[in-house]
Amino acid sequence: MPKALVELGGLPLVLHAARRLAASGVVDGLVVTAPAGLAAVVTEVVARDPHIEVPVRVVEGGATRQASVATGLRMARAADDVVLVHDAARPLVPPSLVRRVVEAVRSGHRAVVPGLPVTDTIKQVIPGPGAELVVGTPDRSLLRAVQTPQGFERGLLVRAHEAGAVRAAAEHLAATDDAGLVEALGEKVHIVPGDDLAFKITTERDLWLAELVLQEAA
Repeated sequence: MPKALVELGGLPLVLHAARRLAASGVVDGLVVTAPAGLAAVVTEVVARDPHIEVPVRVVEGGATRQASVATGLRMARAADDVVLVHDAARPLVPPSLVRRVVEAVRSGHRAVVPGLPVTDTIKQVIPGPGAELVVGTPDRSLLRAVQTPQGFERGLLVRAHEAGAVRAAAEHLAATDDAGLVEALGEKVHIVPGDDLAFKITTERDLWLAELVLQEAA
């Protein structure tokens, strides 16, 4: 099953994410990119949800995350001057974080990502026979673990995707986040404080933790 449709508290992850974006009060419309062949299913789940009071459009995504975002970006309306890119795998992002990102973009920062300080010591390595070789230890005070939604001035994000389009088709070349495409243009990307609730669901343990968060909030 695609991760976006995995259930959390009886609802698909993508619906949790969409509801929180819509609840922020700063999102005027949603474009959801669906896994191949599942656009109708995602439409039924999100576009017809009575708790989402903004327009929702569903489009089939591409072979990679980057390709899917580019497809969704083409669906933006002419009046959409600020674009947020969000992952269904971060279903518990609080509306306050969405507002913080949008406010930062509108204040003049054209590319904004939320991030948290890194608490673990990080080692830079290269592969080796039997064990990896450590070649550096970055100063973790200068590192941030980035989250979504990431916010952009629309024109900048369009230009970044156009410039990086050659990377979109192959998973090993595709950008893992949109800020990376903006950085490749030589443009500045700014960080605003993230939120512990914006954690990404990757493993079963993450899903278990998200269930606990929902139970505590009930």
